[in-house]
Amino acid sequence: MNKYVRYLRWDTGLGILLVAVLLAGAGSTEGFAETTNLSAALNDTAEIALIALPMTLLVVAGQVDLSVASMLGLSSALAGALWDAGWAFELIVPVCLLVGVLGGLLNGWLVTRVGLPSLAVTIGTLTLYRGLASVVLGNKAVADFPDTYAQWASYTETVPGTFVPYPIALFAVLAVVAAVVLHCTGFGRSMFAIGAQEQAAWFAGVRVKRIKLVLFAVTGLMASFAGIVYTLRYGSARADNGLGLELVVIASVLLGGVDFNGGKGTLGGAVAGVLLIGVLNNLLTLNDVSNEIQVIVTGALLIVSVLTPRVIAVLGERRQRRTAAP
Repeated sequence: MNKYVRYLRWDTGLGILLVAVLLAGAGSTEGFAETTNLSAALNDTAEIALIALPMTLLVVAGQVDLSVASMLGLSSALAGALWDAGWAFELIVPVCLLVGVLGGLLNGWLVTRVGLPSLAVTIGTLTLYRGLASVVLGNKAVADFPDTYAQWASYTETVPGTFVPYPIALFAVLAVVAAVVLHCTGFGRSMFAIGAQEQAAWFAGVRVKRIKLVLFAVTGLMASFAGIVYTLRYGSARADNGLGLELVVIASVLLGGVDFNGGKGTLGGAVAGVLLIGVLNNLLTLNDVSNEIQVIVTGALLIVSVLTPRVIAVLGERRQRRTAAP
């Protein structure tokens, strides 16, 4: 029996649950298993999935970035303002990405150099970046982006021979890269060491501040890129794009078994968490469940993902104490 225990991990169970939900949805909801719907369901998770990759690395290192949705909105607003001003879209993209990196570096600098907790810092920059988005674009909505790029972000354009949209195909490639970095390199082992015991990692020679700064910069970069994808997918640049999306990203990562305190988790679990939330939302939509209920479901999953590992740990400690008592 013991040889099977190592397979009974949180991320493995989540993968099994994802398959079960897919099978249940195919059997109970008309149109769910159609390739068009699956393409749409995958594409609806594109921005969440892209941001969840660096967020997983960040949480493993014991940090968090709550400003990602605001950076998405700032990137969208900036893209709209520059497009409205007559800029070529090929120039707009690198400018938006640069702004994302600078925003991430600001978060990282305040955490690593000033010594502020990442939760407090990114709550502040969440408001700051959303305010800047409103300053840049105001209440306007800019549309009519180039068809070539808009079609790339649409679920109707898929990788030839598959039902996978291009943004999700890009996510899959980046997920493989992130998984290799996290689980197969010294840089990834350093993230786990920082999350598990930051001071011990520093004494062991890990460049804690530099790694944190890099992770925040990459998270800002990916959030700004997600803003471009979001803008093209919906065909509209607005300052309030992505409002509240940071909670879904965090819920996906924690649901995937990544410990909010850092030092534990797998990238595969985070990917399964993203897909599970996306599939559930799609099923609820097909069954005419309101957005408010979908938000409640996401919140409940967030609570479950945080509470369940704690309950399991407490029960395990009690069992050990009872075993050792005689």
